[in-house]
Amino acid sequence: MKFSIRWALVVMLICNLSLAQEENAPLFGKGLFNLVGKDNSWSMKIGLRMQFLASTSWLELENDEAFLLEPQSNFLIRRSRLKFDGFAFTPKLEYKIELGLSNRDMSGTSPFTGNTPRFLMDAVVKWNFYENFVLWAGQTKLPGNVERVVSSGNLQLVDRSLLNALFNIDRDIGFQLRHHIELSDTFVMREIFAFSQGEGRNVTTGNIGGHQYTGRIELLPFGLFAKKGDYFESDLEREEHPKLMFAASYDYNDNAVRNRSNMGVYMITDDGFHETPIQTLFVDAMFKYRGFSLMAEYASRDADEPIALNSDGTPTGIVVQVGNSVNLQSGYLFKNNWEVAGRYTHVNLDENITGKGPQNQYTLGLSKYFVGHKLKVQTDVNYLDLDDNTGTVLWRLQLDLHF
Repeated sequence: MKFSIRWALVVMLICNLSLAQEENAPLFGKGLFNLVGKDNSWSMKIGLRMQFLASTSWLELENDEAFLLEPQSNFLIRRSRLKFDGFAFTPKLEYKIELGLSNRDMSGTSPFTGNTPRFLMDAVVKWNFYENFVLWAGQTKLPGNVERVVSSGNLQLVDRSLLNALFNIDRDIGFQLRHHIELSDTFVMREIFAFSQGEGRNVTTGNIGGHQYTGRIELLPFGLFAKKGDYFESDLEREEHPKLMFAASYDYNDNAVRNRSNMGVYMITDDGFHETPIQTLFVDAMFKYRGFSLMAEYASRDADEPIALNSDGTPTGIVVQVGNSVNLQSGYLFKNNWEVAGRYTHVNLDENITGKGPQNQYTLGLSKYFVGHKLKVQTDVNYLDLDDNTGTVLWRLQLDLHF
């Protein structure tokens, strides 16, 4: 009898767990759990994603004739993230929290971040306080170039371009005011203004120089993209009508103390920090139509005093990375969800200041989307052509998995 009762309890437990799974477990790619309070006063979606990256690079030297040095290979958990988002008290008050769990995500400890791993990627609340106005507060991405604002899990190629690596303004702590307006039945305009600390993410030492001010305007003359397609790469929704976003961002970091605005190394001198206003301009566009996609970006950075000097006027060896860059990327998604994509990036830093010559990078990629960006395999080949008669060949293979 006791044995029968135990088995009955086990069966009841399994049935209860099955019912709970049916009620709470979402479809693949829609989060691990989607929780809603009994009184509908809060919600939370819990998600997990990872990227496994394998890469091999060759250094090319050109003397009398070109040759390649021995390849260098690397296996890496490029990204591993745990995400939480939903609303609190009212659907007009949303939040997002994202943690970086891989070593690559957490690297970069310094006295300015409390000498601790930088687990926290995003921690932001979004309050729709009046009509089309939304106020953001916390740490998150600044409204810079579109390639940076697109999630690293929603890219068309294995990783972002050289333009983004050298010019993006990434994340910071502060406030953002966002608004959108419909100028006609199809024409939409979005405006964003951000006021932030200017030191980058996870900084615990407070503001050293001045603050950072960022403005962005986005024009969508043909209406909104399907499922916010202007903020993920590839035309996975196969837009039935042409869709275009044209945008520009301007960032002013007053008395910045890092050599790439709120990123890069701190410009430390013998008597403190070198401070200089840094201005960054982005102009970009996103176009999609029936599987074809095109993204174009221009970036430019300037500084009032780009060379960091000691108190006696001697250079410290640290300079602001001033210059400009152009990035063009395009791809076509076939109906079997294979995609071919290509990218050309030109970087032109001010050689008189940085000592670096022009760079050109050419990328050819192939992707297979099993469940959109939630489950995909991507590979690409890159050739970086440097100005000193050297170059680098890089091959990459990456698996993306998102719950």
